Amino acid sequence: MQPVVLVAPAAFKGSLGPRQVADALAAGIRRALPGASLLQCPISDGGDGLLDVVLTPGSLREEVSVTGPLGIPVRGELGWVDAETAIFECATACGIALLRPDQLDPLRATTRGVGELIWEAAERGATLVVVGLGGSATVDGGTGAARGLGWTFLDARGDALPEGGGSLAQLADLGGGWGLAARVLALSDVTTPLIGRDGAAPVFAPQKGAGPEGVKLLSRGLERLAELMARHARPELATLPGGGAAGGLGAGLAFFAKAGLVPGAQWVLDRVGFDAALAKADFVVTGEGSFDRTSLVGKASGEVVRRAQAAKKRLAVVAGKVEGLIGIHALDGEGRILDAAGIADLAERATRQALGLPLP
Repeated sequence: MQPVVLVAPAAFKGSLGPRQVADALAAGIRRALPGASLLQCPISDGGDGLLDVVLTPGSLREEVSVTGPLGIPVRGELGWVDAETAIFECATACGIALLRPDQLDPLRATTRGVGELIWEAAERGATLVVVGLGGSATVDGGTGAARGLGWTFLDARGDALPEGGGSLAQLADLGGGWGLAARVLALSDVTTPLIGRDGAAPVFAPQKGAGPEGVKLLSRGLERLAELMARHARPELATLPGGGAAGGLGAGLAFFAKAGLVPGAQWVLDRVGFDAALAKADFVVTGEGSFDRTSLVGKASGEVVRRAQAAKKRLAVVAGKVEGLIGIHALDGEGRILDAAGIADLAERATRQALGLPLP
């Protein structure tokens, strides 16, 4: 009897989306197991590929002009699950992929476009707005998004602060925003808190272009923001798991938009019916562009691994790069950016090895 294989990958960042990766994995698995039953369940953790995974074919997607990470307008993508539920990836408004490497500047970059998209969704009838956190170019604690919702930020002289995380150390007061009719749900792809040694600035700012002094300034700014949040009865946001996602946008949306903050991978896997597919499967194949120990803490592929292991299913991981894993059958492309053919080749090898089949 041929096995049932569950194919559940995330996007290979900078290369292929989750559905494209699933197709490539399936092609390789079929070469190893021509008669197998394949269940494709592409996934996301709130970052790359969120809309592709959650929205059904034919769902409405709109392009909306919003403020980009450095103030230049960009076309944000707003998807609709139904007439009252909007969904978007924060990276569409403030993503690192919107900038050239020489443009990266987390001291100035703003999440304002995220707030504008939330407001636009509510104006168009959304009662729930789902925001995927991941891939941002920002470390502004969500203050830019708050500006897009009408909030103001002042220094000790009463002057408006410049946008970006670099000015937050001078934050003295904040003014309330407009009344938002919609409920906001933020999907975190990490467990990083807003502040602390493992907070948003030291963990993410170097990836977004900050040097050592910039990291220190951004850390002080987020600490100052956390002080004001505590003064306004939200002290828990300083250390809330996931609050540091997207450079503190997680905590910022929780404070400024009263958002619920949930683990994105868990929300997506529940939404797409992963557990029902897992129950039918004999063998699970997942993957992402880079897989390491951090993937097991909040990332979509790590959530697949956790659930598959809990269900005692045979498992393989396919990735462009794999680092530091013990006890997980994993194959990688030795750090190369893989195309569909490369992913299919690895999937065939991983399947044959995991199931004890001869290599071609």
